[in-house]
This record gives sequence, structure tokens and C-alpha cells, in this order.
Amino acid sequence: MAKPSLATDMLETFQWFVFLIASAVALPIVIGSIYELNFVQVSGLMQRTFFTVGIASLLQALFGHRLPIMEIPAGIWVSIFTVMAVTSVQGGGTYLGTLQTLETTMIVTGGFLFLFGAFKISQKILPIFTPLVTGSFFLLLTVQLSGPLLKGMLGIQGSSDTFQGTEAVIAFLTFFCVIGLSTFGRGWVSSYAVFIGIIIGWVLFRVILGGQEQASYSLFSVPELFAFGPPQFDLSVLPIAFITAIISISNIVASIVAVRQTLGRDGEERGTQMNKGTMFSGINHIIAGGMATVANVPSATSSGFIALTGQRRKRPFVYATILLVLFAFFPPIMALISSIPSPVANAALMASFVQLVAIGIKSFTLEPLDSRKLTIIGVAYLFGMGAMFLPSEVFRELPTLVQNVMSNGLLVGTGLVIVLEQLWRSNQ
Repeated sequence: MAKPSLATDMLETFQWFVFLIASAVALPIVIGSIYELNFVQVSGLMQRTFFTVGIASLLQALFGHRLPIMEIPAGIWVSIFTVMAVTSVQGGGTYLGTLQTLETTMIVTGGFLFLFGAFKISQKILPIFTPLVTGSFFLLLTVQLSGPLLKGMLGIQGSSDTFQGTEAVIAFLTFFCVIGLSTFGRGWVSSYAVFIGIIIGWVLFRVILGGQEQASYSLFSVPELFAFGPPQFDLSVLPIAFITAIISISNIVASIVAVRQTLGRDGEERGTQMNKGTMFSGINHIIAGGMATVANVPSATSSGFIALTGQRRKRPFVYATILLVLFAFFPPIMALISSIPSPVANAALMASFVQLVAIGIKSFTLEPLDSRKLTIIGVAYLFGMGAMFLPSEVFRELPTLVQNVMSNGLLVGTGLVIVLEQLWRSNQ
């Protein structure tokens, strides 16, 4: 087998790099809006987010599960940030105090995850993540995230709550460009479909809609530690941290299973990968708490990216994470990269979800689907997807912990599959 050329390494590295950026760029803006942060604070949060995404992905690739799986801000943490913003204000608290409490919550959650991995507890719960559970997780994940991604493609974000025609057309051109090149392209064209699609969409966006105002940044800046102030401890964070750690394990399992399946790897080392992946996910949560950003988890969308581009080597992924960490110290570079239009970034992510749907369906077909399994899937889907459409205020009278779980359709659906499959045993 011929050794990949330097040009191949560079292109694959940059494609991973752009995909990492596209996966992380939206969350700081969302959190900034929820907590009414000013421009400077959002810029700092963006810098710290890129830094922690790069560090977390690098640590996992080198010392954790050792797979090319990008770490991205976790959906469960976005839910917790959102719920705690509402409940703290209702209780007479402040946004700043809530962010300081969240720093503590992420650090404590990291401690639980590290212990779960160190004492091999995560490996012991691995058998409950059957093909039925992982398949349901993938498909519910695509359902949960396809809505926000589609909104982003349509230009519905920030102060805009209506369909933006020109932005939507460019986004859909980007989407079908990525899908078309990856499906019908040959050689390098297929391998770099995501990169080519983003560049085409980016150029079209700027040519048609023009550039955006650029703020002034210092040339070099170190990401700030505890940017929102020292962590504030509250006993209520302990149960939230423990439950979030348990839930995060399902995300870690799903991501590892998905990438292993895409890479065609089978073997007994999956348990070891789970334990190490959980340990380093704990370390990454502690880092995120210290850096005052949203904690990261392994992203199952990495498998979609790998399947879409055919990039199976880990080295370019490692190079991309190192680049992200280094560039986080140079705000002007980060500002340029994060100027990738949101509709274009969302379109590229949506294209990778096509492969994730396929992986979910394949997981179901690994075992024969009898009436028991079909019933479990049906029940989980009805309640899981139903929970996604409920207004956020439905559960506001319940404890914060219950709100975090019940308002997340992905957790409701996946949890139902796990519970029903364990209680309703097969007669075979």
C-alpha cells in the first residue's frame, strides 16, 4: 500500500479541521444569547470552545479510546445550561452566578466519569447497549438535531425568525454538493467532498451576500481560566452531575460503536476503549469546567464524516486537533475561520447525518427484528420524538434534574429502549 503524500495529509487534515470548526462554532453563540453575554464575552467563549474541543479530541485520540472521534459541546449540557438559566432567574439568582455553578457541575461530572472509567464501571454496563439501543440512539439523535440544523440552513437564527431565501438556496446547494460529490465523485473529489462543499458555499455566500464587519482582535491571547469567576459549589449539583455522567456514557458508547462499525473494527478491545474513553471524557469535563465553556463528548457524527469522505486514518485527525489548539491562541485566525456562514456549516453537518441514519438502520439489522423488538422501537420513538415537540415550560414545576431528562427526547427515547429491553426479555 502506497504511503499517502504530503498533499493528501494536508488536505485530509484541513478537512477534519474545517469539520471540527463547523461542529463547534454555533454553540458559543447560542449560550451567549441565553446568558445575555456581550460581544467580548462571546468571542472569549468561542476561543475557549475551540481550545477545549481541540484538547479533548487530541487527548482521546492519543490516550483515551484512540479513535478519530471529534469531541463537540454536548447536547445534554446545552439543555442543562438552558434549564439552569431559566430556573436560577426564577429563583432570584443571576446569570453570572449560574455560570459559576455550572463550572462546578462540569468539574464534578468529570470526576464521576473519571471514576467510572478508572474502576471499569463503564465496561460493566456495556452489555445493555445492544444493537437495538445504539440504533435507536443514532436515529433519535438525527431527529433531534435535524431540526436545529434545518433552521440554520434556512437562515432562522439569532434575531432572524423567518425564512431567508438566498441563504437557504446557498445552504441547499452546499448540502447537495457534498452529497453529490461524495456519492458520484471519484478519487480525491469524493474524499474531500465536505471540504469542497464548504468552500463553494462559503465563496457563494460572500460573493452574493457580501462580507461581514470584522472586529479588532489582539494578535495573541491565552484562553482565560475560570472566565466567569471562581466555581460556586452547591449540594444540588451532585445529583445533576451523577445523572449527567451516567447519560454521557451512552453517548461515549454510541460514538465508539459507530466509528468502530464504520472502520470495520471488531474485537475484545472495545471494553478497554470504553473505560479509557470514559476516563478521558472525565478529564475533558474538568478542563471544560476550568475553561468556563460547554463540556464536550465524543460525537457520533464523526462516523458519518468518515463514511462520507472515506478518511479512515487517524493521523490527519490528530494534526487537525493540534492545529485547532494552536490557532485558538490567535484570535484573528479564529475570527476568520469562525466566519464560515452558519447556513453553510449547518448544511455540511446535515450531509454527514445522512450517513448516520444509515449506520442507525444497519445497527437494527445486525439482529433479526421480531415483534418484541419492533414494539420496543415503536414505543421509544413515539415518546422520544413526542418529547422533542413539547414546549420547554411543560416541566418547569419539576425538579431541575427531572427537567433536564424529561425535556430531552433523545434521553427519553434511548432510556425507554434500555428499560424495555431489560424488563421484557426474549423467550428465545
